[in-house]
Amino acid sequence: MTFPFEKGRLTARLAAGAEDLRACQGFRHLSFFGREGVDVAPLDPLFQHLMIEDGAGKLLGTLRFRVSVQGAELTNGYVARHYDLARWQHVAGPFLEIGRFCTRPNDLDADLLRMLWGALTRIVDAHGIAMLFGCTSFTGTNPSRYGAVFHRLARNHLGPAALRPDLRDPKARRFDDIPVTGIAPMPALLKSYLSLGGWVGDHVVVDHEMNTLHVFTCLEVNAMSAARVARLRAVAS
Repeated sequence: MTFPFEKGRLTARLAAGAEDLRACQGFRHLSFFGREGVDVAPLDPLFQHLMIEDGAGKLLGTLRFRVSVQGAELTNGYVARHYDLARWQHVAGPFLEIGRFCTRPNDLDADLLRMLWGALTRIVDAHGIAMLFGCTSFTGTNPSRYGAVFHRLARNHLGPAALRPDLRDPKARRFDDIPVTGIAPMPALLKSYLSLGGWVGDHVVVDHEMNTLHVFTCLEVNAMSAARVARLRAVAS
């Protein structure tokens, strides 16, 4: 896994110490809450932190990730706090858990998204990852705002029943129980996952602390088309 990784005007690198981690946490707080602060998360020490910067070293995006070899290792991650992953206990890995992805508000452009996937492709190839997963965030805590999106996900993008997580959070709402009237748009990152062949769980978790809605999202590497894989590796090269 070779970092830093440069592509055009952007550079992706891994946080190298406490100062870099603090920069990521400050950036996350600004992105998530719209004000200065530090998003210190208890699980941060278990994860590595990816930073995407411009040519002047300005941080444009960040996420955290960790590699787990066995399904049993997933129970102490962030996703397992919101979703019951018991069905994954005997699924073959390795797994890449991704979280806390953010950019500056309203600043997820095509170049940044390509750089994100190029960097993730390097990580996937380096560790022989079989499945990428995480929680895709929808702004706010009212599921009804996204009713049309959730019903479209339920119709077209549900994962296999043998892998879909069960409900764990009492505030979770099944997609089918949400009124279809809300027309707020789907997040760009989730569109990207789905375009690569990703799938989602069947419910949304309400997170008042982060002022967001979580949707379980998974991308199985072996299910991706050869053409998609080739394009990602071209970006990662």
